[in-house]
Amino acid sequence: MPLLTPDVPFGQPAFALSADQIATVLDLVCRGAQEAQPDIASGMLEVPTSIVVRKAMRRVKKTLELTNLEIRGEHELENMATTDADILGRIDITLKFLHQFGNEDAYVAIECKRVGASLSDLNAKYVSNGVDRFVTGQYGSDHEWGFMLGYVLALPVQDVVSAIDHRLEKAYGTAAKLTPEVAHALSLAILDGVLTQKNGHAIRLKHIFVDMTSAAATLLTV
Repeated sequence: MPLLTPDVPFGQPAFALSADQIATVLDLVCRGAQEAQPDIASGMLEVPTSIVVRKAMRRVKKTLELTNLEIRGEHELENMATTDADILGRIDITLKFLHQFGNEDAYVAIECKRVGASLSDLNAKYVSNGVDRFVTGQYGSDHEWGFMLGYVLALPVQDVVSAIDHRLEKAYGTAAKLTPEVAHALSLAILDGVLTQKNGHAIRLKHIFVDMTSAAATLLTV
């Protein structure tokens, strides 16, 4: 009898996610974003938007009676290489499945950014202040999976995906290009990409784009 299922690799099983767990993350994110929309005010910035979405995800989790994971608040990453009170970064939303409990380095990272058709500054920050943190290993070091959540403020989403895909290829090469996945019923698009972290480890990122155009009356770029 094998000790590990095919979904759990040798090496760092706490960093692995099964197909069912990935599907659970996608479902919670998309359902949470949909439920959060009535509570997101026009012009709301990323941090308060993510707090509203996170609270909605917790309500969805409770409704679905999911007891095998926790949805956590903003996750601070500490610099363990020093004794100083250094904070390397703060991930917007994190989840922990049962097999990750007890390992502080094991979590599901969801980094949230506002994006939009023709909103070049926001689309650039999606890559430089979002995806790049996974590439450097600042977020999800040695993890198998990471997640990016794009709050789409201006449609069409195809223009957003095209702009971000172009930036990813320019920054990280052809291998970083996005592959479309079957979209969740409550998402605008879901895509998949593979990136190499600085230590040579390959991490897969799921890119989830949800409709937040109702909150885009005032577009702020900070």
